[in-house]
Amino acid sequence: MDYEVNVPLSWSRSDIEQRLGVRGARFTRVRHSVALLAGILLTILFYAAMIPLGDRYYWVIMFTERGPTQHVTVLFTSWAIVVLWVKWQKLVFQRKALNYSILPEDPDFMLSSTTVEQVSQRMLQLVDDPKHFLLYHRILIALSNLQNLGRVGDVEEILRSQASQDESSMETSYSILQGLIWAIPVLGFIGTVLGLSEAIGQFGTLLQSAGEISEVKDGLQLVTSGLSTAFETTLVALVAALGIQLWLVSLKKAEEEFLDECSEYCIRNVVGRLRVNLAEQSLFI
Repeated sequence: MDYEVNVPLSWSRSDIEQRLGVRGARFTRVRHSVALLAGILLTILFYAAMIPLGDRYYWVIMFTERGPTQHVTVLFTSWAIVVLWVKWQKLVFQRKALNYSILPEDPDFMLSSTTVEQVSQRMLQLVDDPKHFLLYHRILIALSNLQNLGRVGDVEEILRSQASQDESSMETSYSILQGLIWAIPVLGFIGTVLGLSEAIGQFGTLLQSAGEISEVKDGLQLVTSGLSTAFETTLVALVAALGIQLWLVSLKKAEEEFLDECSEYCIRNVVGRLRVNLAEQSLFI
């Protein structure tokens, strides 16, 4: 079915993944494979920007000369940043649906099985495809049931069930991010083990081979290099994980608030405007 594109909310033109030339994932979900490719590109750009700096800055050395775990940490951090940024952009776009009314302008309009088509047509005037908007998709499912069965008593239960499903879907959409938040500190600890192992190995070799104090002094530089790897890999990993966790908590809270606002919207504009027909009224008499 073809939808109008000259509408206030066009998913095909405004969803961030669609704008980047990628088939947009459902609602606020992110295509993680594409985000990984973007994270790899971001990592490459990050290290490419350090090439002109050489060894003039300590923080450059901290990222370039502290072993492979540091590179993987930067990659995982970049991946998480891309996922969070895309989710944030998609959430901002999805929230715009709350600003529009799906009901006709007539204040006396009541929703029933005979007026469902008017609401559906109103949605098609607002968006290019309602199924790509979490709010309108939830309402479409309820209206479809009302139109097919004509039982307004089931609408509220369907909306409640769909709200629960959306919350569950929202939780699973953060699984990759939660995995990255777990993996990044682990990489830091692996770097610590590798650095300590290197330092201890160098120190043992030094004690066996050094004959004079001057040789010991020079050899200790190799030992401290291993200790720098041990502590700096953990430092970078913990700071990265902390920043991602704070951003995730903030974004997740905003998405939970959005779901609550969707439920309030449905109660106000759907459940609150339902008209019970005579057949259903007789069931309560």
